[in-house]
Amino acid sequence: MQEANCIFCKIANGEIPSKTLYEDERFRVILDISPASKGHAIILVKNHAANIFELADEDAREIFLVAKKVATAMEKVLQCDGVNILQNNGEVAGQTVFHLHMHIIPRYKGDSVNISWKPQDENSVLAEELIEEIKQTLV
Repeated sequence: MQEANCIFCKIANGEIPSKTLYEDERFRVILDISPASKGHAIILVKNHAANIFELADEDAREIFLVAKKVATAMEKVLQCDGVNILQNNGEVAGQTVFHLHMHIIPRYKGDSVNISWKPQDENSVLAEELIEEIKQTLV
């Protein structure tokens, strides 16, 4: 299912041209038009989901298989030194297009890509409480 005004729906379903690396019935993988590094690609889900919370289970299961397939091909062709696989949910988490997509960013020694955070101290009492709360929600 598509959302009428979603640019990624239009790209994923071939209505807007893209530099496509891979396509199957559920996904289209394109080169990012504003790449973080050489070969930076985006996996687009053809069925609209704004984020991970809306993503169909079947698409959730399959997207990492596509990511592995594309990342493996990139490693061989680009001879990159590593790869980041990144998926953001919500504006505060860095999501700018509200159609689920996954970035595959080839990494090279000495590149200028910066994906990091400042580690925080763990409060072990709080962590135990958090673990129990999350476990209860997962049941």
